[in-house]
Amino acid sequence: MSRTGRSTGLLVAAAMVMSVAACTAGGGGGGDASCANLYTYQDRSYLDVSPNVRFTPGKKIGVATHTTCDDTGGQDESEESVSSENAYEVDGISPKVALAIGDTPETATFFAVNSGKEVPSEVQKLIDGS
Repeated sequence: MSRTGRSTGLLVAAAMVMSVAACTAGGGGGGDASCANLYTYQDRSYLDVSPNVRFTPGKKIGVATHTTCDDTGGQDESEESVSSENAYEVDGISPKVALAIGDTPETATFFAVNSGKEVPSEVQKLIDGS
């Protein structure tokens, strides 16, 4: 692996950890601070990894949900807004590791499972290849 690839991987891993910390830090309305890029699919959380990851979306496998949290203080604490997007397989990677989420496969964004640890090796390979 090149030095650039390792640096990119470390930056992505750091971003995932910071996103996890931000989404579990508490505050705002419902206990999650900033959850703009956090989706749930089959009881697993997924984070938007990188806009530059090259991937091929596969077939639609269901719906991923996004809970809008009030990290700016304008939402009533009793309100919880939930939206949903289509979830697609990512060719060559298990849905337990990564998903493509969006209205269509062509407009879907790459998301990786939020384990709070290192970036899964399958995801790292895509990042390194981008």
